[in-house]
Amino acid sequence: HCNFEFDLCGWKQDENDDFDWHLRTSSTAKLGTGPATDHTLQEPSGHYIFIKSSFFQLPGQKARISSPVLSRKNKNCKVCVGVVIIFYYHMYGAHIGSLIIYQKTTLKHEKILLNLTGNQGNFWQRKALNLSGDGDEDFQVVFEGIAGKGPKDGIALDDLTFSREC
Repeated sequence: HCNFEFDLCGWKQDENDDFDWHLRTSSTAKLGTGPATDHTLQEPSGHYIFIKSSFFQLPGQKARISSPVLSRKNKNCKVCVGVVIIFYYHMYGAHIGSLIIYQKTTLKHEKILLNLTGNQGNFWQRKALNLSGDGDEDFQVVFEGIAGKGPKDGIALDDLTFSREC
């Protein structure tokens, strides 16, 4: 489980993307960019990760962050069908880009689990995604944010949780 209150909890920025996800609070955000509070504490001082479309990013540029590697060698993970990731997202603004979630194997095969584009509302939304098994191959979950066209538009993530099996 990661609520981003202290750090990125082992989630790693991709080195081959265009820009990074940033740890931040609503109290440090400019008015009109991102959520009013984090999801965990429901406070402006609570933390989440965020990408913002800005003058520094071109529309379509990507920021990717990956989970720690999850092992299929764990016998509970191998036999359990119901392994899921639960997370909360906030995508609000007239020119929001996209949020794409992948399951990536250690051999770099990527499968899209979810693709959200455009304004999803000015509130935190919960999503649970099933993580399918590809034999014994270890895997990661990757969150990819794609910059939109507006400087005040952004995508936020909070409370990323894997089911206990893995």
